[in-house]
Amino acid sequence: MTDLPRKHLFDLPEGVIYLDGNSLGPLPRGAAERVQQVMTLEWGQDLIRAWNTAEWMALPAKVGDRIAGLIGAPAGSVATGDTLSIKVYQALAAALKMNPDRRVILSDAGNFPSDLYMAQGLIGTIDKGYELRTPAPEDVAGAITDEVAVVMLTQVDYRSGRMHDMKAITEKAHAAGAVMIWDLAHSAGAVPVDMAGCNAEFAVGCSYKYLNGGPGAPAFIYARPDLVGQIQPALAGWLGHAAPFAMEPDYRPAMSTERLRVGTPPILQLAALDAALDAWEGVDMAALRTASVALCEKFITEVEARCPMLTLASPRDGAGRGSQVSFAFEHGYAAMQALIDRGVIGDFRAPDIMRFGFTPLYIDEADVVAAVDVMEEVLRDEIWRDAKYQVKSRVT
Repeated sequence: MTDLPRKHLFDLPEGVIYLDGNSLGPLPRGAAERVQQVMTLEWGQDLIRAWNTAEWMALPAKVGDRIAGLIGAPAGSVATGDTLSIKVYQALAAALKMNPDRRVILSDAGNFPSDLYMAQGLIGTIDKGYELRTPAPEDVAGAITDEVAVVMLTQVDYRSGRMHDMKAITEKAHAAGAVMIWDLAHSAGAVPVDMAGCNAEFAVGCSYKYLNGGPGAPAFIYARPDLVGQIQPALAGWLGHAAPFAMEPDYRPAMSTERLRVGTPPILQLAALDAALDAWEGVDMAALRTASVALCEKFITEVEARCPMLTLASPRDGAGRGSQVSFAFEHGYAAMQALIDRGVIGDFRAPDIMRFGFTPLYIDEADVVAAVDVMEEVLRDEIWRDAKYQVKSRVT
């Protein structure tokens, strides 16, 4: 494996320790130049011809194959474009059609709200008596019964970093006759994923977190290759058609994962993501995971020794935790604003979670120690009490 971290591949601001890559990855070097090239040379000079001359139409599949390599999926099984919420809707709608005689969608109470909202919206649209059940995360396995049509879970919890056992839960779902959907928003680029090995039918994810694709970067959807012919897209978009430029009046799905494409691919965003994925060349995910666990363990040890007013809200066992660490603190929002003001960037999730992401591509042990130095000062001296840190911003 190439040495970690790879800080030279990222345009990180001087004096900043960035512990929020689990929410928005930093700017990879080369991405801005790539987008500029697409804008000025491809779009600017070739105009509409660039769909062919610059191979814009092939870019979603090219980027999908690069993501596939990071989630243990075969080439051709990942489609990119649209948003994560759209991909959740697509996967869930297709999964329900695969199990037409069942009426229960099973998720968990800790799932990301948007996933649950999309399920609720789909249930309302179909209006055929479907039910969304959300037991506590630790109770999910026991709630998988023969009533369940689809199990839809996020592997790594966005608040705490708690991690579901993907293989075990998928096996339990299949044993009960349910279809399995995994949301990899906090997994792709953070922990080793083996989609082919776990045998789940679908996975979805975003690319602006650990994959560093930039704000609004396109989402992705994985479909198990042997099932492609059975997938009936609820959003039958033009770009998912077998022959878009035949302009046929009726929908005929592509005979590949491409049938899960919907609208025109976001070329500027895909170009940025394609450039961002260069930073992953030669990275061994198992070695990256080892480095991630070590950074998280160091952070937990330092914080608990020096900031006793914080309470660990993530699993203590690294094997059950993603690449983030969360601490609970009654005044967590204000404390996080004080940290950010001093160059240590994490984020806050209601009601009291201070969240910190650890990305070995650009974070090392020295960064961890330096970050806790600032945390100790902010919390010990109660700097967070300053009125300016109490003002809530729209994005927390």
